[in-house]
Amino acid sequence: MTTVDSAADAEEFDLGRLLAERGAERYELHARHLNHQLPRMLHTIGFDKVYERAEGAYFWDADGNDYLDMLAGFGVMGLGRHHPVVRKALHDVLDANLADLTRFDCQPLPGLLAEKLLAHSPHLDRVFFGNSGTEAVETALKFARYATGRPRVLYCDHAFHGLTTGSLSVNGEDGFRDGFAPLLPDTAVPLGDLDALARELKKGDVAALVVEPIQGKGVHEAPPGYLRAAQELLHRHKALLIVDEVQTGLGRTGDFYAYQHEDGVEPDLVCVAKALSGGYVPVGATLGKEWIFKKVYSSMDRVLVHSASFGSNAQAMAAGLAVLSVMENEEIVAGARATGELLRARLAALVDKYELLSDVRGRGLMIGIEFGRPKSLKLRSRWAMLQAARKGLFAQMVVVPLLRRHRILTQVSGDHLEVIKLIPPLVIGEREVDRFVEAFTEVMDDAHGGGGLMWDFGTTLVKQAVAHR
Repeated sequence: MTTVDSAADAEEFDLGRLLAERGAERYELHARHLNHQLPRMLHTIGFDKVYERAEGAYFWDADGNDYLDMLAGFGVMGLGRHHPVVRKALHDVLDANLADLTRFDCQPLPGLLAEKLLAHSPHLDRVFFGNSGTEAVETALKFARYATGRPRVLYCDHAFHGLTTGSLSVNGEDGFRDGFAPLLPDTAVPLGDLDALARELKKGDVAALVVEPIQGKGVHEAPPGYLRAAQELLHRHKALLIVDEVQTGLGRTGDFYAYQHEDGVEPDLVCVAKALSGGYVPVGATLGKEWIFKKVYSSMDRVLVHSASFGSNAQAMAAGLAVLSVMENEEIVAGARATGELLRARLAALVDKYELLSDVRGRGLMIGIEFGRPKSLKLRSRWAMLQAARKGLFAQMVVVPLLRRHRILTQVSGDHLEVIKLIPPLVIGEREVDRFVEAFTEVMDDAHGGGGLMWDFGTTLVKQAVAHR
């Protein structure tokens, strides 16, 4: 095809015109061609918004109203949306017309990104680049089983490591696993239970334990000393420690990795993704020790024994390099630590004020707000009504007015949990903390004061829950 032909094709396809003509059909198109339950759910809870643009930690609708993002695309938007450095890097890599994905050469960008990632990852030596967090976990599972020659991987109750078949096998929630058996021969152990871990290891067939330093579901942190003690047990039984940092890594918890909050922890394999993408190009990475990679790729015959068609593509590598550069130059990790401490402290101060608020926990900008059974009779009867219909409805009752009344996007941390998880962009500051705390306080005042709007919505949720049992 000639340059003239390419220019003509570009003129024929006009993305802006397409969106202008058919953008209003977004919910109808999803209902007709994609997951039909998604628009149904969004309509039910009043989340069927139309956002026109986004920047940093904010969205805007067609009327120019701003919305504060405290969800960050489930952690993908670590630097917020459309960071100028990442955006420029992607323009630059596209304009460079690189000979990408030839499959039979070695481009510089993957090596440069691996070098930069490993500089933040003491005790790890090599990197495999895939396309997502679940793929990073799949890679770690394969590598661990091959390197040890053992079939079984342990995981923790309530863990979330992805939804493809391998990662689903180490998913600690039955709701995700139901109907997809048989899965891999893996076994759950309680987070923090070293005795349970030791019992499984004595069976001699365990390849690894995969663990989130802070579980995304419920925002539960591994007890102090657990990761180090688990590592010692695993190594004593010639098994590996896999740390899943897909959501907790890259500054989220106030250190580059969450496992680094505990001295002496040196994982054999680490999984990262989400924020490494800059919010633009999907990328996942599995970092590991030298001997593991050399065992998997033991000869030229095995050079492609594990690979990914789009892994290490130039756009993803450029985005990752730009993200790490921004993190260093703008001191993102230190900022997340300071802002997280401020937000958590201000929310924790409300626990004694509101009987429906039972706990505030987490690290850095990964914070769980848990609700619990109140003491007063009036509130207790309303709480019981919601719990009888479906556990988790009260947390959803809080999430909805935060969006509808205060234009703040949050979400519950998992199905059937009375916990809201805050994982905002790491670039938020005191202004966003003030806005969230003020809005949250108003919603709590309404809930405790018997505010009709909030409890009326709760009744609607109850009817929905009962109707769909």
